[in-house]
Amino acid sequence: MKIVQLLVIAISFLFISSGVPEKKFPSAELKDLNGKTVLTDDLIKKHKITVVSFWATWCVPCQRELDIYSELYDEWREKYDMEIIAITIDNTRQLAKVKPLVAQKQWEFTVLSDVNQDLMKALNFTFVPQTFILDIDGNIVFDHSGFKPGDEIEMEEVFEKLQNK
Repeated sequence: MKIVQLLVIAISFLFISSGVPEKKFPSAELKDLNGKTVLTDDLIKKHKITVVSFWATWCVPCQRELDIYSELYDEWREKYDMEIIAITIDNTRQLAKVKPLVAQKQWEFTVLSDVNQDLMKALNFTFVPQTFILDIDGNIVFDHSGFKPGDEIEMEEVFEKLQNK
């Protein structure tokens, strides 16, 4: 019995000490709503917790998610010193709908476009909404696919852990 306990302790120690490898958010060139090129590296170097949410105009759950983020944005920025970046994967034809939708919804966070879905491919996901939380060094510490009300509570728990690091 003692051998089993020692083995469990040894394996636990190895797991804890090795840690989970950090995954950096990929570098990419995106466009803002005015067509200006923006580098993801420049956005993430702000040394803030960053939420990156991929969405599309045709995706109702995406809009619901971003509406909730919009409601919480001021509170989250004040409490956690964080930023939200919403990246649309709408194609060139659908892109004309993005700017009016953002204005109508009054989303105050940064909205960018990944028209060719290069960043989406680099992050290896296929469906939206897809959300990532990055630590202050630009490492992906949380990712979530889909949306249901209450997901923002889980995200806030991640913010708290990052803030207490």
